[in-house]
Amino acid sequence: MNLKVDTISQHFGGLQALSSVSFEVAPGAIHGLIGPNGAGKTTLINILSGLYRPSGGRVYYRQKALHRLRPHQIANLGVARTFQNIRLFPSMTCLENVQAAQHLIAGRPLLPQLLRLPAAGKEDRDLEAKARATLGRVGLDGKAAWLAKNLSYGERRRLEIARALAANPTLVLLDEPVAGMRRNEAAQVADLVRALAAGGMTILLIEHNMAFVMALCTMITVLNFGQVITTGRPEEIRSHREVIEAYLGREKSHA
Repeated sequence: MNLKVDTISQHFGGLQALSSVSFEVAPGAIHGLIGPNGAGKTTLINILSGLYRPSGGRVYYRQKALHRLRPHQIANLGVARTFQNIRLFPSMTCLENVQAAQHLIAGRPLLPQLLRLPAAGKEDRDLEAKARATLGRVGLDGKAAWLAKNLSYGERRRLEIARALAANPTLVLLDEPVAGMRRNEAAQVADLVRALAAGGMTILLIEHNMAFVMALCTMITVLNFGQVITTGRPEEIRSHREVIEAYLGREKSHA
């Protein structure tokens, strides 16, 4: 198994945010993580990326334990993430935002950089070429010189994904990647995610857009009140009584 979440629990004082959460994500899968607001989804992503240490349980990625590692150590193992609230450098260009996220692959020995040796210049050119290629993957190759603050909302979302891809991850955690997007923008992100998975990358995503999740994901885990209701294929999730009551039914009642 690629990613294994084993009886993860998380409490903040007297608040139990997660309780014995367990599921597995297969290599190359697009795995959805859904549930009502407050179900614990982002808390779990924060644990998987090392921002939180779980109160109990374990996480393994490619048989390596993640649950006691720091964020940079987890990133070095090939795990990248986006954030629910977009975290970009607004006064930097799209290219510079992606380059800022390349530190894990840069290498950059100090002496060649200080002395401006030819090797340092070649590495800079190679990294810039990779950054431009990453922008191309998310459809922003024509806006490399644009400041991030001048992008549309959907473009900023895609730039956030490009930053996550900059370090060549093998597992990407996407926290609401199409939140607030128009339908055509969400379709572009769906195509991107499918292409990433087809290239061997594993995707775990949180999303409230149920049409997006059902059309895109190969497997879905449903959380409610910090506990797993079920994990299954989209067609199984659609017809699951507890899921309909806890999440899908609630969405329908508010429509």
